[in-house]
Amino acid sequence: MSIFLTKRLIIGLVTLLLASVVVFAVLEILPGDPARIMLGMNASADSVEALRRELGLDQSALLRYLEWLSGLVSGDLGRSYTYSTPVSELVLERMGVSLPLALISLFLSTVIAIPVGVFAASRSGKPSDTIAMGAAQIGIAVPNFWFALILVYVFAVGLRLLPSGGFPGWQNPADAIKALILPSVALALPQAAILARVTRSAMLEVLGEDYIRTARAKGLPRRKVLWRHALRNALIPVLTILGLQFSFLLAGTIIIENVFYLPGLGRLIFQAINQRDLIVVEGVVMLLVASVIAINLAVDICYAVVDPRLRSGR
Repeated sequence: MSIFLTKRLIIGLVTLLLASVVVFAVLEILPGDPARIMLGMNASADSVEALRRELGLDQSALLRYLEWLSGLVSGDLGRSYTYSTPVSELVLERMGVSLPLALISLFLSTVIAIPVGVFAASRSGKPSDTIAMGAAQIGIAVPNFWFALILVYVFAVGLRLLPSGGFPGWQNPADAIKALILPSVALALPQAAILARVTRSAMLEVLGEDYIRTARAKGLPRRKVLWRHALRNALIPVLTILGLQFSFLLAGTIIIENVFYLPGLGRLIFQAINQRDLIVVEGVVMLLVASVIAINLAVDICYAVVDPRLRSGR
């Protein structure tokens, strides 16, 4: 198992390095001068040049990349051009919204999807299976921002049970959680639909194995065969999708955070791109890349826990 995890760790570090090159290069070739955008189009050339020197934009791209990379290694994400604040402080502030939002959404999608997938697989070919997978197909096809608008109309405008947007902060945890319920559900439903279909497919494959027929022949209860034997062996593709979904939920909330006016990472990236605040975009994107790599490593560890062949090195 140690060899398996060491290989995954090395792959993750190489991926992180390559991602830093790609992120820096892509943002470097984007049109527009950050100094000119910050000062306005009517600013004098001398003022723009002075700000470029202050921001270090007059240095070569290679030198700026190496300085930025050394800062990343030491935990320094740089300083925002627009906010005049360390990027790490901005990220920590916004993570207080995006991380709970992603965790609640992942929890909801898992709680919904796995029972639905197991239920559909156990009744394969029956009307209940068709209804469950039809609902899942609708969930995949409909965009999450449309779900968000429907939820706002029903629960915020119509029933007035939950707030339609904004975030009050964590001073009052009950109000903070109430503000995250609707965006969490809007994010969770499409992801639950995908996960339910993956769970059903994995379960159907496992339910056709000889050891499942043997367990049934021994007289084990149907529920025990499904949840203890079949589901455990169907978890590897499910874990893969869970890891990808958490990465998506953490990084891909730009639309939902704008719909609900949440001050999270997605909204921070959106604002930084509009303001040409490249150091914020670079820092946040690299943090998200690192989180994706860390989540994939955690999923690989879960593989080793679920599949004994990986623990033995086979």
